[in-house]
Amino acid sequence: MKKSDFNYQLPNKLIARYPLEKRTDSRLLVVDDEQLIDQHFTDLPGLLKAGDLLVFNNTRVIAARLYGHKKTGGKLEILLERVIDDKSALAHVRNSKSLKIGATILLDGGYHCTVEGKVDDLLELTFVDSIHTVLESVGHMPLPPYIDREDESLDLERYQTVFSETPGAVAAPTAGLHFDEALLDKISTMNVDFAHVTLHVGSGTFQPVREENLDDHLMHKEWLTVDQSVIDKVNKTKQAGGRVIAVGTTAMRSLESAAKDGKLKPFTGDTDLFITPGYQFNVVDAMVTNFHLPESTLLMLVSAFSGYERIKEVYKHAINQRYRFFSYGDAMFLSNMDDED
Repeated sequence: MKKSDFNYQLPNKLIARYPLEKRTDSRLLVVDDEQLIDQHFTDLPGLLKAGDLLVFNNTRVIAARLYGHKKTGGKLEILLERVIDDKSALAHVRNSKSLKIGATILLDGGYHCTVEGKVDDLLELTFVDSIHTVLESVGHMPLPPYIDREDESLDLERYQTVFSETPGAVAAPTAGLHFDEALLDKISTMNVDFAHVTLHVGSGTFQPVREENLDDHLMHKEWLTVDQSVIDKVNKTKQAGGRVIAVGTTAMRSLESAAKDGKLKPFTGDTDLFITPGYQFNVVDAMVTNFHLPESTLLMLVSAFSGYERIKEVYKHAINQRYRFFSYGDAMFLSNMDDED
């Protein structure tokens, strides 16, 4: 398939630039093999069955956007991509063409860092102070590029899941944003189990596929861990006839990466798994996910999961029914269906 096969036209007004008042106020489009059902996220418990397993990504978004300037005065915007240790990180630096190894970047708040080297299109930065201290003091929430506004105080909470635990992401696992504590408590009374993986979402998740031929696309890498407790819960669920339901594409990629040789086993490290139509899923039976960017790897993933033609119908329906799109937008509940198109 080609990149252009995954293009669609989205009215600008359907891009959700702010979250709704309550997390569970969002809509939920239920997709099965017979029909499309317009519901609300509070209806999710009615789609679950005793014995199901919900798998969440418990990564926590860091305030990864920093502002500063060169010694010569030129302004810079930094987006940390990966924290290496307490004082070093890999980062995208906008307007960084003239930055050389050894250059100093003066940051807001009187902090500064030094360019130590380059790794592909990223710069390795070394900070004088603890990165945690710098981000806590002057860092900004790294809102996606299509939310064309400055981050605000509300984003500190709302661009974060209520179950976030392990800092390291520079983008939220957005399917999880719809859950609040009350909904989780309700689901937990239904004999539905929970499991948590960690995948630190990188900024590459927003990058469009640049090559028309999907075989030529170089997939971005993201760090993840799936521990033995998750494996045990998945196996128990499968043996009892329950469904493994991934909350988001990141939970999906985590589970499928841990089962890339056909058998699910603990996994810690980088994944560059690129899921496109024709992929054979090993673990996940259903998923909750948001609506994704045109020509994105995430749209390709859901097309592989629920069928290319079916997803085209889903997105057409969502646009006609004025669903809210992308990170702060509405959600879908998808089942794994054979793609015969």
